[in-house]
Amino acid sequence: MDIPVAANVLGTLGAVCWSIQLIPQIVINYRRHNAVGLQPTMMMLWAWAGVPLGVYNIAEGFNVALRIQPQILTLLSLVTWIQCFYYERNWSVIRSLAVVVPVACIMGAVQAALTIGVGHAKDRNMDWPAILMAVAAAVLLAAGVGRHYIDVYVHRTVRGISFIFVGIDALGDVFSLMSVVFQPTLDVLGMAIYGTELVLWIGIFVCGAHYNLVPWLRGKRESTAAVAEGVEGRGGAAVASGIALHDAPSSTSVFRTPSGEFEAMRRGVNRRS
Repeated sequence: MDIPVAANVLGTLGAVCWSIQLIPQIVINYRRHNAVGLQPTMMMLWAWAGVPLGVYNIAEGFNVALRIQPQILTLLSLVTWIQCFYYERNWSVIRSLAVVVPVACIMGAVQAALTIGVGHAKDRNMDWPAILMAVAAAVLLAAGVGRHYIDVYVHRTVRGISFIFVGIDALGDVFSLMSVVFQPTLDVLGMAIYGTELVLWIGIFVCGAHYNLVPWLRGKRESTAAVAEGVEGRGGAAVASGIALHDAPSSTSVFRTPSGEFEAMRRGVNRRS
């Protein structure tokens, strides 16, 4: 389906989503001064995934937005990756920069060399190098998200990762997928790259709903019921505002821990007994 305008618009929207996708995660890490639960392996795999993805998108002549998209992915992934060491291992700024800058330069050099090599192969009607780049990108992206599935399985919760980041990234995959559909020729491998990651993010949302959202809603109901019982038992003397948010332990997840909220409520009521 050859609709250049639609391909460019959708590709641009996908690039915009991928330009800001990791910003919420970076901001959350900065505000809480930790990266607990965030997998540095995932971020590094994503950073490397941007290398073959960039090579493939350039070699296949995708629109400009889709060519820039992988570079942004690599840059933001490296920033998030080094945050894990800066906050969790107490690295200094100098040490962090001394590590991440050479890694970024190596990735840029590798992508430039591969782009030239794959371009020469395309000129000789050799398609397998470009196909190899597409497969490598898909595998690295999937492995990155898959690493977080292991953490979800071990801890039985979706921790450390921002659901805003997940939503924006998934939306970027949708736009990019649609952009590939509107290219002059239907690119199955391009669809596989974005489609695979989209499916994996949907799975993270499902895990978040099961392990985070449902217990959070249950905890809110229990807290409300407990507060109502306390008010009735004291003839209105107990005040709901006694449950201060700063008494509840912070959570590295999007939702508060239900048991933590209930415990804070119980301590507040006991102090007033």
